[in-house]
Amino acid sequence: MSVAFRRDGDEEHLEPRFEIPIPPGPNRVTARGQRLITERIAGLEAQLAGAADEAVVKALKRDLRYWQTRQITAELMPPPGGKTVEFGATVTFRLNGQQRVLTLVGDDEADPASGTIAWTAPLARALSGAEAGDVLDFGGREEAIEVLKIEVAG
Repeated sequence: MSVAFRRDGDEEHLEPRFEIPIPPGPNRVTARGQRLITERIAGLEAQLAGAADEAVVKALKRDLRYWQTRQITAELMPPPGGKTVEFGATVTFRLNGQQRVLTLVGDDEADPASGTIAWTAPLARALSGAEAGDVLDFGGREEAIEVLKIEVAG
C-alpha cells in the first residue's frame, strides 16, 4: 500500500499547539498589573478544576504556564515621580492634531483601546523621559508629539 493512503490516526493532522510566546525583555508591572496576573491565575485554576475535556484541560494548562511564568518574572515598578513620562505615568499629549491620554504599563496589562500602552511600544518609548511642554519627534516626523500633561495615579 502506498504511503499516501496510510493514516495512522487523526493526531498527526492536528495543528501543533505551541506555548504562548513570552514578550522579550524585563516583565515590568504596575501594582494593578500584578493584581491582574494573580486574578488571571486564580480564574484559570478554577476553570481547570472543573474541566473534563482533554483539549480544554491542555489549553488551560498552557495558559496557566504562561501566567505563572509572568507572575514569577514580574518586576513591580515603583510609582512614577510625575515630572517626566515614565513607567506607570499617565500622559496627555497631542499627536496628529488629536489630543490623547495614555498610561504606560507592562506588556500584559496594555490595552490601547482602554488607554493603556506597553512601555515597550514605539509611542511609549518616544514619550519616555519627556516633560510637560516638550515637543518630540515620532514616526519620522519632527515635532510630531506635544506633551501636554503628566499625571500619577494617587
